[in-house]
Amino acid sequence: MKKYLFTVALMVLSLSLSVGEARADLAGYVNPFIGASTNTEKAGAYHGLGKTYPGAVVPYGMVQVSPQTITGGDNGSGYSYEHQTIEGFAMTQMSGVGWYGDLGNFMVMPTTGSLCLQAGSEADGTPGWRSRYDKAGERAQAGYYAVRLTDYNIKVETSATTRCGIIRMTYPAHSQSRWQVDLARRVGGTSTEQYLKVVDEHTIQGYMRCTPEGGGWGHGDGHADYTVYFYATTSKPMTHYGFWDNGREVTGKSSERKGSRMGFYTEFPTKAGEQVELKVGISFVDLAGARRNYDAEIAEKSFRQVRREARKLWNKALRVIEVKGGTRDERTVFYTALYHTMLDPRIYQDVDGRYVGGDYAIHQSDGTFTKRTIFSGWDVFRSQIPLQTVINPALVNDLLQSLTTMAEQSGRCYYERWELLNAYSGCMLGNPALSVLADAYAKGIRGYDAEKAFEYAKNSSRKFGNDSLGYTPGGVGISHTLEYAYTDWCVAQLASSLGRDDDYQAFMQKSHAWANLFDAEKGWFRPRNADGTWQEWPAEGRLKEWYGCMECNPLQQGWFVPHDVEGMVRLMGGREKVVADLQWMFEQTPADMMWNAYYNHANEPVHFVPYLFNRLGEPWLTQRWTRFICRNAYKNKVEGLVGNEDVGQMSAWYVLSAIGIHQACPGDTRFELTSPVFRRVRLHLPEGKTFTILAKGNNATNVYIRQAKLDGRPYPQRHIDYHDLMSGGTLTLRMSPQPEKN
Repeated sequence: MKKYLFTVALMVLSLSLSVGEARADLAGYVNPFIGASTNTEKAGAYHGLGKTYPGAVVPYGMVQVSPQTITGGDNGSGYSYEHQTIEGFAMTQMSGVGWYGDLGNFMVMPTTGSLCLQAGSEADGTPGWRSRYDKAGERAQAGYYAVRLTDYNIKVETSATTRCGIIRMTYPAHSQSRWQVDLARRVGGTSTEQYLKVVDEHTIQGYMRCTPEGGGWGHGDGHADYTVYFYATTSKPMTHYGFWDNGREVTGKSSERKGSRMGFYTEFPTKAGEQVELKVGISFVDLAGARRNYDAEIAEKSFRQVRREARKLWNKALRVIEVKGGTRDERTVFYTALYHTMLDPRIYQDVDGRYVGGDYAIHQSDGTFTKRTIFSGWDVFRSQIPLQTVINPALVNDLLQSLTTMAEQSGRCYYERWELLNAYSGCMLGNPALSVLADAYAKGIRGYDAEKAFEYAKNSSRKFGNDSLGYTPGGVGISHTLEYAYTDWCVAQLASSLGRDDDYQAFMQKSHAWANLFDAEKGWFRPRNADGTWQEWPAEGRLKEWYGCMECNPLQQGWFVPHDVEGMVRLMGGREKVVADLQWMFEQTPADMMWNAYYNHANEPVHFVPYLFNRLGEPWLTQRWTRFICRNAYKNKVEGLVGNEDVGQMSAWYVLSAIGIHQACPGDTRFELTSPVFRRVRLHLPEGKTFTILAKGNNATNVYIRQAKLDGRPYPQRHIDYHDLMSGGTLTLRMSPQPEKN
């Protein structure tokens, strides 16, 4: 009997552990403050740090309700942790971008006392409605943010649905409490036209028109042109309200107004602890869309319900990868990184399927895809999109359909490299959409018109490429030439799959253009002029930043020949020389991994370089250096990202490398293997399949793979194919403190 009871007890314990594991609160590991700083001083470089935001959002949501500490400058998220004052809480944000950023619309600020009509400035002490806040009590979680504004003694809490935001404000006893909204405010600029109508004593609606003339993305050079429509309700009746425009209060009673630098406020008395909720539905389509989004997602919900549902959505999304082992900080870094990869490309269509297309007209989705926006191409083709092909292939299909329909609707018939709200921004360089397209097609992600996509890919290469001279001269010609050569190889792979033999031959020929900038005398890549002559070699040699390269130097960019490693190694003098050169570069890299002239993980061009050792027959060096980077470039603190997050790329590199895989050449379905940070990784794949990576004996010392087995059979490969990964299985690794050099 005792044996029976003991057996039952074990079964119950096992079941409870299983259920507990399935219901693990993975969202509890997320720390949205990681990377939430634009501080150039702490970064030691002009690019700043992570530039993420700490506010509330749900996976791939259209709305992000986040605190704003600064308007203007290269502060894309509108927030930096070291700032001591808050100027409001906006409904839209961008994650981890430079170039001055955009969005930051519909900024709400609760206040008390005399009405202020400008935000003021922390930097120069200009007075305004902004408030100091209790930094020690500031809280950020997945789907929730809270802070106390100490100047007003108001607690502010935010949460979100996909297309709606909610702000709960807890006031002190005061005869003159209010909330006000700056309709002109926009990160990196202003909206150029605003409209607001008081529908009834609980409801307002309107819009904010944002054009390049108002600045925003790239100070207007990014061509961002969009309108944010809103439908909002407040739990406190608006019996006293007013408008301001261009810094002056509007006199006379009116329930409707249009302006150029306009704001709105409502005032009311409050008791101590009185809570006021503001719910906001937004749309990029029209006023009716904002109302429908509001009605569908938030109309009948309390703040507590919205917050609870947001947390539930995050737990569901994050469970796509379950890890065991590592330290608490490592799990926090991991799930925060995974969280950051699930912000973009965000949903851009309304609940009824309508969206603004590439012609800026309203279109109706045919139901085959969800219109998405924010494609930071130059960054995300390297890790972020390859990660999504594993954990969310439908999203990659959405992205390609969104980019393809945009190219068609706009009449341009080529792919944009950095898309924001349908804008052909021209930001950065290369043809990264061609990498995403070829990689998706090779992986069987094909829910789009492949023939049309292929034609647009060819058009992109003709418009932006190495065609005229066989290389791109001057300026940042090394970066241009090498990246164009790679994406031409991608087009060749797609051509081969589509049976376009002539195109395949032509694009394979173009893919060799990288070699035209290799100077045998210097033994490295060097920019050429249009007449074929070399540009003067600098005193710093290949360590000279911006010498022929975008945001990097020739040492860092020069390794970017992922599609022809063998050819690159031949020109560079052979395998042993290349391995030694790579080792030298890593050994010069500072341990804090901040911006530097060697392996500069703070920026994207080098992100695939640690995996070159795998391709060169030295996998133990890939294992050594990826563990080094995971340990030193990612921390559980505000300065925990050494470079800009860049819309998921920095975090996606960590997610992939920390679980022990990374794709070094998208378009080739080969994933390199490396040393995982965790002792067990479980990937929950589409169609109910699971791929498990077990790293036996894994710890901070045992970072080298001594032996590998796939489904119980010896596995001597340094890589695994995407299709094998997605079929499910178990990869068992035995870890060792000593490298396995054979």
